[in-house]
Amino acid sequence: MPPARVQMYLVLALCVRPFSSASLFSRRSDMSKAPRFFVRFAAGALALSLVAACGGGGKTASTNSDGSVSTDPASNAGPVYPLLGTPVTDAAAASRPALVAKIDNHPAAHPQTGLNKADMVFEENVEALTRFAAVFQSQGSDPVGPLRSGRTQDIDMLGSLNKPMFAWSGGNYRVTKAINASDFVNVGYSASRGKGGYYREKTMKAPHNLFAKTTDLWTLAKEGAGPPQQQFTYRSDSDAKPATSVAVDGAKISMYNVKVYWKWDPASGNFVRSTENTKRVLEPHMTDDGQVNTKNVVVLYVTYVRSKADRKSPNALTTGKGTGYVLTDGGAIPITWLRGSRTVPFTILDANGAVVRMTPGRTWVEVAWKNSLAPVNPGIDPAKVNWPAV
Repeated sequence: MPPARVQMYLVLALCVRPFSSASLFSRRSDMSKAPRFFVRFAAGALALSLVAACGGGGKTASTNSDGSVSTDPASNAGPVYPLLGTPVTDAAAASRPALVAKIDNHPAAHPQTGLNKADMVFEENVEALTRFAAVFQSQGSDPVGPLRSGRTQDIDMLGSLNKPMFAWSGGNYRVTKAINASDFVNVGYSASRGKGGYYREKTMKAPHNLFAKTTDLWTLAKEGAGPPQQQFTYRSDSDAKPATSVAVDGAKISMYNVKVYWKWDPASGNFVRSTENTKRVLEPHMTDDGQVNTKNVVVLYVTYVRSKADRKSPNALTTGKGTGYVLTDGGAIPITWLRGSRTVPFTILDANGAVVRMTPGRTWVEVAWKNSLAPVNPGIDPAKVNWPAV
C-alpha cells in the first residue's frame, strides 16, 4: 500500500468546568502550582494535521462521521483477542461478549481476585477512593471480586465495548435506572436473580465480601451477543519505540486520595503496581495470583464533575479531547486522546500526531485528574519524587 496523507480538522469545545468545594471536587485555584510535564495544548478549537505512512509500520488515520479518529490496525499473522492484541488460542472465548466486573478497592477488600486475569482494567475515582472496572473476554476468573456498585460514569467510559455485560453489587435508584436505560447487559447481583455465581465470602466483612463467577455470568449473555471491538493499536516485535518515548523506572499517579506507583520490571516486561499505605509507605498491590501487573498503562487526564444521579459521586467526562501519558515497554509517552462518542474507542496520539501502539497484553486505564502523573526517571529513588497535587 503506498503512503497516504490524511488531513484532519477537529473542532472540539470542552466547556464543562470542575466544581469548587471542600470535597472530592475541590481544585486548586492557583493552577500555576500544579506540575507540568509537557506542552499545554490550546483549549477550544484545534486544527490538527496528521501525516501517516502505511509503510514501515505506520498507521493511516481517518475521521469518522462522529468526529472520532479511526486507524487501520497493523496486519497480523492471524486473529487476535480484541482487548489484548495477542494471538487467539480459544476461538469461543474470542467471540463472546466483554464482561465488566466492578471490583472494590477499599482496603478491606484486599487482596482482590481476578485483576491479573482481566484483559483491561479501568481505575476510576469514586468519592475519596477508587474502584476498578475489570474487563474479561479472553479468559475468566472464578471467583471475581469483591464486587461493588456501579456509577453513571461507567456508561460512557465503557461504552465502546459493544454492549458489555455488567456485573455489580447494585446502586441507588437513579444509578440503577441509568444503567438499565443504557446498552449494558445488567447481570448484577439483583438482576441475575440467583444466577451468576454470586455469593458472600464468610471470611470477609460486608459490604466488601460479594463475589461472583465469570463462568456463570457468561451464561447470562444475550443471544447473538458479539465480542468487543479492538480498543487500541498494537505494536509488533519489529516496531521501534516512538521518538517521543522517554525511558522511565516508573510513574507516580495521584488518584485523589489513592497514590499509585507503576514500576517498570524489565525481567517480566511488565509495569507492576504498588500503592501508598496509611503510613505513606509504598507497598505492592497484591491480588490472588501475585502483584498486580500490566503491559500498558494509559493515563487519561479528564475532568470530573458531579453525577446527576448522586451529587456526592464524581462523574468522569470521557468523551471529547484531553492529554495524558502512555507507559509501555519501559517508556513514558506524552499523548493526546480523542473520542467522538461513547461507543468508539479512545484514539491515542503522540506529540507527532502518530497513533501510539500498545504492547500486546493487558492494559490498565487510569481515568485520572489533570496533571496527576510524575515520571520517575531511571536511577531515581521514587521516594524522592513528590506526588502530584490534584
